[in-house]
Amino acid sequence: MSEEIAGIPIPDSPLAREASELVREAATPLLFDHSRRVFLWGSLRGRDQGLSYDPELLYVGAMFHDLGLTERFGSTGRRFELDGADEARRFLRAHGITGREADLVWTAIALHTTPEIPLHMAPEIALVTRGVELDVLGIGYDAVSAGQRAAVVGAHPRPDFKKRILAAFTDGIKDRPETTFGNVKADVLAHFVPGFVRGDFVEVIENSAWPE
Repeated sequence: MSEEIAGIPIPDSPLAREASELVREAATPLLFDHSRRVFLWGSLRGRDQGLSYDPELLYVGAMFHDLGLTERFGSTGRRFELDGADEARRFLRAHGITGREADLVWTAIALHTTPEIPLHMAPEIALVTRGVELDVLGIGYDAVSAGQRAAVVGAHPRPDFKKRILAAFTDGIKDRPETTFGNVKADVLAHFVPGFVRGDFVEVIENSAWPE
């Protein structure tokens, strides 16, 4: 029998179980619990909105969305979102899931730090962002009931989460600061990495190779 939290069944297929174990091994407990909450918040929002979505794909998107912050899957020189998205697509392909379904998960992860746009895309994409926004930013906090919040946090606690998730973001991207250009994560480095200088879109245009 599959586990249920706040009325949301946790996918219990071999693929979902393997995804859980991969993230549990690669990520800290902080990121594992955060990722499970992202799935649960996204599912609750999707249910309330009457959306039809594939819970298994949403689960993989939620569980893999921060893998790029880990030592095992993080790279240098590109956005951490792409690291997680690429690993999710490899994982799905290894389980025979390709084409549109794999692309949905890739896009959900790649765009989860891009405000607004994912919310106008397929439910599996939108709900990963809904889950992230609720857990990290508190957007949609009142869209779930106090009882639902208590059930989710009871299963996956968030002690000192605000401070600890900011530290996880900083540790995961401080060695590739250029990848935060045009990204909300630039705010993290501006707060926590001395000497960080934001990329400036206007300066890029003004200093481009075009002579005029």
